[in-house]
Amino acid sequence: MNNIRISMCPDKKIALVAHDNRKQDLLEWAKFNLVLLAHHKLYATGTTGTMLERELGLTIHRLQSGPLGGDQQIGAKIADNEIDFLIFFWDPLEPQPHDTDVKALLRMAVVWNIPTACNRASADFMISSPLMDGEYDRLIPEYNDFPKRWLV
Repeated sequence: MNNIRISMCPDKKIALVAHDNRKQDLLEWAKFNLVLLAHHKLYATGTTGTMLERELGLTIHRLQSGPLGGDQQIGAKIADNEIDFLIFFWDPLEPQPHDTDVKALLRMAVVWNIPTACNRASADFMISSPLMDGEYDRLIPEYNDFPKRWLV
């Protein structure tokens, strides 16, 4: 399988997602990094987006709540190259009614090779990286032949 390059512009398209028990942590992280986030295009699911927009004063492109399909909407945007980055503060200790959607979202992030932070430490490292505000070519596998893999 060959790789193709997908160029990320200096202004990234970032999805911000948090489970209920992690929303406050994401909000504190976003406030601390407000200047770094301000020039990027931000997406968020349901109440997380409403909370971030109100508290940060930034425009947040809000999608459905996670359990109502927001995680799947973000996954689709990742597959369509409309999201460059995923910051998902998920709660590993609390069962979620939409765990399969969460797994599917994280799977899309890996399949399409986008930077993904699932906790504050990884989000800190990613947002402070010199690559964050520059152009970056991410490599993804060429999936055009994927449907034919069983025909050989």
